[in-house]
Amino acid sequence: MRLLYIDIDTLRPDHLGCYGYHRNTSPNIDAVANRGVRFESVYTSDSPCLPSRTALGAGQFGIRNGVIGHGGATAEPFSEGASRGFWSRIAMKSWARQFRNAGIPTTTISTFAERHAAYHWLAGFSESINVGKGGMEIADLVTTQALDWIERKARTPDWFCHVHIWDPHTPYRTPADFGDPFEGEPIPAWYTDEVRARHWDLPGPHSAQEISGFSDKGYYESFLRQPMSIPDMRQVKAMFDGYDTGIRYADLHVGRWLNALADAGVLDETAIMISSDHGETFGELGTYCDHHFADEHVNHVPLILDWPGVPGAQGGRVARGKHYHLDIAATTLELAGAQVPSDWDGISFADDLLQGREPSGRDHLVLSHGAWTAQRSVRFGDHLYIRTLHDGFHGLDDEMLFDVVQDPHEQTNLFSQKPQLVAEASHLLESWRDNCLTTSGSGIDPMDTLMAEGGPWHVRGRLLGYAERLRVTGRSAWAEDLLAKHPREAIGEIPRGGF
Repeated sequence: MRLLYIDIDTLRPDHLGCYGYHRNTSPNIDAVANRGVRFESVYTSDSPCLPSRTALGAGQFGIRNGVIGHGGATAEPFSEGASRGFWSRIAMKSWARQFRNAGIPTTTISTFAERHAAYHWLAGFSESINVGKGGMEIADLVTTQALDWIERKARTPDWFCHVHIWDPHTPYRTPADFGDPFEGEPIPAWYTDEVRARHWDLPGPHSAQEISGFSDKGYYESFLRQPMSIPDMRQVKAMFDGYDTGIRYADLHVGRWLNALADAGVLDETAIMISSDHGETFGELGTYCDHHFADEHVNHVPLILDWPGVPGAQGGRVARGKHYHLDIAATTLELAGAQVPSDWDGISFADDLLQGREPSGRDHLVLSHGAWTAQRSVRFGDHLYIRTLHDGFHGLDDEMLFDVVQDPHEQTNLFSQKPQLVAEASHLLESWRDNCLTTSGSGIDPMDTLMAEGGPWHVRGRLLGYAERLRVTGRSAWAEDLLAKHPREAIGEIPRGGF
């Protein structure tokens, strides 16, 4: 069995042609979707980068493995304490380890572990290849390593290879000589100047007036495709063009890897999986060019699977059911003849694919985010319910409800209009939490730990300085509201986090 997992960071499904996007961003990815099965509703259980891949590698939700954020105690897996054996749980039960246990060598070509000091990701990999740029590399450097690996290893009978590229993660940095493939094309129709104007006075890091974080100055300025604020529609177009060009550049390299497999004579015998760790926001909940929420466009990821000899993963099929990314990991293990550990949260639907059936999916999903905000949400039916414990200085309501089918960009909060749906989602969330804590070895909710430490790492201890910027940019009312909402920040009690 050969499986190539193509992991494209920060990839929104609705910006791919095979998911209906109006721009031709992804011809090579679309070709894989036309051969295999495209999943419409796969979500990462935990976002963004570090929590997402930790959950995927560990096979458990962040509430159970301990990792829900990017700094502080919740950026590390739970300590197993006195019960830890010679090998840790992740070392014995990781996704990669299960392939190894089945006799399938494993390779990761990625800088993720280094960028986030997430060396637990490497558990179970036979080989790790790191180009050494800490996540600031572009795809051409990864391709050099990937093509070399394919030339050396592709013809061996069994392997699992994870290839990860950061394009199109901010800052948008596709090389200038790649050109501007979308220069003459319109932006997504939903984004109008009315939307832009409404967002201009909203607060929060990566908001319309400070796309690079807490200011409109800084590191991002050296990247010509990356706008620093959106005072007009010209900058809005630059934002969409910068992101979409990153996807097109990534897609070009996907094509090179697939062609190399074809040249080696093994493409038709190799399973191809294409996905991402999380998505991106372009104004959803007032935030731009980053990933701050447990919402539709951060936790919803593309998932394309082309598996030779598996009827349900061939022929350009579409699977509409709701799944966690952990379910896909469990499914790949079973399809490869490996075992899914009994304490995994992922549920395999390999039998459905082998029988040519469309997997039905889960009734609902609980999603989490702890890097920029502290949120949990429930994706159920056509709706998304979001409960916010820390708003990351975005001025968000504590509870929100969106019809993400009729209102996919989360413009209208239905919380006060749909109390029965809110009650249903709240019950689902509480039941999920109770069950996870009952089955967790620690019994600790890392979201409680995160809040006790002072909130999400990227915003921790930043409000006093940011309040001054809000005042000088005409948003004094927001400064006072946020200081009142976050009293420990207002008195300087929270130590500084972030970068």
